[in-house]
Amino acid sequence: MIQKITTERIPIKLWLEELEEGALQQAKNLANLSIAFRHIAIMPDAHQGYGMPIGGVLATKDAIVPNAVGVDVGCGMCSLRTNLEHMEQKKLKKVMSNIRKAIPVGFKHHAEKQDERWMPPVEEELPIVLQEYNSAMHQIGTLGGGNHFIEIQKGSDGYIWIMVHSGSRNLGYTVAAHYHQQAKEENMKRREEVPQDLSYFLRGSEGYKNYFNEMNYCILFALQNRKLMMERVKSAFQEVVPEVEFSQFINKPHNFAAWETHFGHDLIIHRKGATRAEEGEWGMIPGSQGTSSFLVTGKGNPLSFNSCSHGAGRVLSRTQARKTLDIKTESAKLEELGVIHALRHKDDLDEAPGSYKDIHEVMALQADLVDIQVELTPLAVIKA
Repeated sequence: MIQKITTERIPIKLWLEELEEGALQQAKNLANLSIAFRHIAIMPDAHQGYGMPIGGVLATKDAIVPNAVGVDVGCGMCSLRTNLEHMEQKKLKKVMSNIRKAIPVGFKHHAEKQDERWMPPVEEELPIVLQEYNSAMHQIGTLGGGNHFIEIQKGSDGYIWIMVHSGSRNLGYTVAAHYHQQAKEENMKRREEVPQDLSYFLRGSEGYKNYFNEMNYCILFALQNRKLMMERVKSAFQEVVPEVEFSQFINKPHNFAAWETHFGHDLIIHRKGATRAEEGEWGMIPGSQGTSSFLVTGKGNPLSFNSCSHGAGRVLSRTQARKTLDIKTESAKLEELGVIHALRHKDDLDEAPGSYKDIHEVMALQADLVDIQVELTPLAVIKA
C-alpha cells in the first residue's frame, strides 16, 4: 500500500501515488456508503469510471451495487501457452489473418448462431438473459471493441503465448443497464442519500436475487466467449503450424462480485477492473500493445481484499488520446519494436501505448500484491 485517506466514513487504501480528481471523488463516495465495509481498496491502474473507479475494490455485507461490477459483466482475460519458441514474421501474419477471418471484432457478430453447447445452461429464472439469449448465440466467440484484444506474445520463459481480453458483450451490458435502473428506483424508495451511480440492492430483495443470478450467468457467458475465441485462435495456429501444442490455460475475470471471507466476515467483494489475487493464484496483468504484459501469482494481501490491478490503466481518456497523440509517432514506436499492431487511423489512438500508464511502474506499485512469474512481450495484436 502506498497511501491511506482517512477523511471519509471508512478509510481509502491506495496502491498509487496520485489519483485523478474524478476517480478520487468516486473513491470518497464509495467510502461514505453506509453499506461499505472496513475500507476501500484502489489498485495502481485506477482511473475514473461510472460511479466507481475502474481499479476499485468494494466490500459489503448485505448489499450488491451493479455499477461496482460495471457494464461489461464478467469481462476478463485468458492466456494459453504454446510449445513454440519462435515464429517467423510471415507465419505470424498468416495466423493473424486466420484469426481475423474467424473472430468478429468491434460491433460485428457472427452471421449464424454458434453451437449452443458453448452457451452456459439457463438454470434459474433469468428474464434479461432469456430475452437476449438468441442474440447472445450470435455474440459468443466475438471480441468487441474498446480495450479488448487478442495478442500473441513471447514469454520470458522462452515460449509463445496467446492472450484474449473480452467480456459478456451486449448480453452483459443489457443486464447491467436493466439492474442499475432498478437499483436506482429502489434507492429512491428508500429515500437514502446515495449517489445514483452507486445505487444498490439490499440482501433479501427480489432485485438482489435477480441481479446476482443474472450477473453470474454473464460471468459464465464471458468465460465461454473467451474459450470459444481461444479455440478459434488455436485453429488459426494449427492451420499454419500443424505440430503446435497448447497448455496452461488461465482465466481471470475482473468485473464481478462474489461472496468471500475476509477479516473473519462473509462479504460480497465487488471488483471493477480489479483481479483476484489470492496466495498462489495465477492471474494476468496486461500492459498496452506496445509494452509488456505479466503472468503473476497472488500474495493474498488482506489489505487489498486479495486483489491486484487488471492492467496498466489509462493515463489519457479516449477523447484526450485522440486529440493529443500523434498517429505517426505512436505507430512508429510499435513498428520499431517489431509489433504487428492495430494502430491504423486517428480513431485508434485511444488504444495507443501513450494512452496508458507505464506498466512497469504499475507493477512496482503492487509488489506487495503479486509476484511476477512470466513477462510477455507483444508480437502481434488484434483490436477492433
